[in-house]
Amino acid sequence: MATLVLTALGTALGGPVGGAIGAIIGQQIDQSIFGTNTQGPRLTDLSVQTASYGTKIPRLYGAYRTSGTVIWATDLKEASSTSGPKGSSTTTYTYSASFAVQLSARPIHAIGRIWADGNLLRGAAGDWKEQLTSFTLYTGSETQTADPFMASAQGAAKTPAYRGAAYCVFEDLQLIDFGNRIPSLSFEVFADGGPVTLQAMVSDMAGPDAALNTLAPASFAGFSAEEASIGDAITTLTNAVPLRVWDDGVTLQMAQAVLTTTSVADNDLGTTADKAKPVKLAVTRKSASTIPQSLWIAYYDSARDYQKNTQTARRVAGARKGQSLNLPATLDAATAKTIAETKLSTIWAERATARLALPWRYLALEPGQTLLVPGSTDDWRISAITFNKMVLEVDLTRQLPASSLSYSASAGQVVTQFDAPAGPTALDLLDLPLLTDGVASAPFVAAAAAGASVGWSGVALSISTDGGASFTNAGTIGAASVLGVANSALPTSSAYLIDTQNSVTVQLLNTQMLLTDASDTLLLGGANAAMLGNELIQFGSAQPLGGGLWQLSRLLRGRRGTEFAISSHMVGDNFALLNPASMVQLPVPLGTADLKVTAQGIGDGPSPPLVDLPNPGIALRPLSPVYLIAARQPNGDVIFNWIRRSRNGWNWLDGVDAPLGEESEAYALTLSPSGGSPRTATANSPAYTYTAAQYAADKAAGATTMTISVAQTGTYATSLPTSLTLPLT
Repeated sequence: MATLVLTALGTALGGPVGGAIGAIIGQQIDQSIFGTNTQGPRLTDLSVQTASYGTKIPRLYGAYRTSGTVIWATDLKEASSTSGPKGSSTTTYTYSASFAVQLSARPIHAIGRIWADGNLLRGAAGDWKEQLTSFTLYTGSETQTADPFMASAQGAAKTPAYRGAAYCVFEDLQLIDFGNRIPSLSFEVFADGGPVTLQAMVSDMAGPDAALNTLAPASFAGFSAEEASIGDAITTLTNAVPLRVWDDGVTLQMAQAVLTTTSVADNDLGTTADKAKPVKLAVTRKSASTIPQSLWIAYYDSARDYQKNTQTARRVAGARKGQSLNLPATLDAATAKTIAETKLSTIWAERATARLALPWRYLALEPGQTLLVPGSTDDWRISAITFNKMVLEVDLTRQLPASSLSYSASAGQVVTQFDAPAGPTALDLLDLPLLTDGVASAPFVAAAAAGASVGWSGVALSISTDGGASFTNAGTIGAASVLGVANSALPTSSAYLIDTQNSVTVQLLNTQMLLTDASDTLLLGGANAAMLGNELIQFGSAQPLGGGLWQLSRLLRGRRGTEFAISSHMVGDNFALLNPASMVQLPVPLGTADLKVTAQGIGDGPSPPLVDLPNPGIALRPLSPVYLIAARQPNGDVIFNWIRRSRNGWNWLDGVDAPLGEESEAYALTLSPSGGSPRTATANSPAYTYTAAQYAADKAAGATTMTISVAQTGTYATSLPTSLTLPLT
């Protein structure tokens, strides 16, 4: 409202320029009075796109990476969260989707990894890299029932069970990392328990009407029958593997190995039914210029996360004229190379065809058999037989020798995605002094998080300042902090010199976490700052001891006023290296008595870590006075003096006091005579007079000592006290 009023007033007084100035001033007032409530991007169309009707669902064999087909989806689900103090809050919107993906038109054994937009969504151990509510796999059994989640969304009567087909259902997959859309998915499917033989695949595809004759035990790691018909799928196989297929008039016959070999007598060649001149063997050869000189095969390489790869066979070096072969199969490089070389050699062998005529007594011959022809050193396979006038006209195709070919090959340089389970989160809350110049007006609490697993990938934080009654979003931590625990108790030392005598060993959360040395110059500049228990330390030497254990020495102690914790160390103290890139400052208001923070990571499941921090606010507390001394005056008074320290003055300045850092200078004193009741006093300067009369009265009451404690009263809190005991003589 202020912006609108001042804009109108500015325009009335000074035209467009005045209006612009008024708008700027109004905006500043508007923000200072009402705060800035920011909203993140929000989708206007929450519908999702599914696959179209008529999409072919492949029959998968062995292990294969497939994209699958979305067969059902809900609209996107919108969720909003607000973070930040009232008046300056930020509202963010996140989206999730639920959908089903069909994987195979035949049953499968299991699935492994899942990729989304090319990045791992689910690891090999079954761990998820993104948040989702649930994931259900239906392997395609004939007894599987309809998915209950799908049925609850669209009705049981409209929800098929997809028996005999494998599919999976995602519930509430978070889409923030995918542009708020269902990502392009691909799945590592194990359709069978291991490699599948050629015979098993052909038997499954061809059905009971096919007779399989002595198929050799050749196998594929995986195969996808994606063609419109079973015949087309078998043709894809025969293009790559020398599989012989023919119809004997009753059933479909197939064979990969040589069925039988028959020798032909020389005097049987050239049989004729008339007086035509006999031809023993008529051989025809295609011109070499019509035959490909190279062949490359495209396949899915098991060593490259099932990504496409190619292997090439060449008749001569540098051959350009070639033929390509796309094989939807999972292969290793050597197998693919062997297929390419065998296929090219087969093409060149089969450039030669022949025809001969035999007498009727050779009627037992069948296509697919091998003939040994007198006068020819080649192996000839029968491709067709015609019986006419008691004469068999036999068409032959030259074939490769029976010995199998074998080649070695490399899959090339393989760069696979890092895949390790995220594991549970370790969360640490750090009640810190202000680490920069200035005076804090609210508690300075930072959250640090990491995982024992190197696959840990970040958390979303939620904060409660009312003892757990309600939680609000507090941001995210994406980079792992360096966390650990002390394996030894750090001894007491001075806060004013470099501690060269003591050291502490810390066990870091995982072995990938590293610490480094720092020179004295870097230490004085703030390097290698860490919280150990409640003490802020710095370390100049970090020596690895193996297994994630480090010895820290050359220490600066009690930094930024935390010398109160120097003598409180024990085994098991939390250790956290301070790094702004891997910590989040939490919005903790003044007066928070019970702070609770939870961190939800991918590997935390339904019970994420919850950490309590009662009465946070070290940053609000003035530093305790130092150099408390007592001086007896000639009149019997005792004057106590001390030096004030400031939470806004960390540099040693010659000739001037440190800045006050509080609204006023005030001190609270407690005088405790031995055997008597303590009494309180105040001062507004770093001095207090314990009068001769007070001295005499305390001594007469039987006190032998007087202990005086001095604490600075600050704007938001009171410092820890500094004490001195005076003998009453």
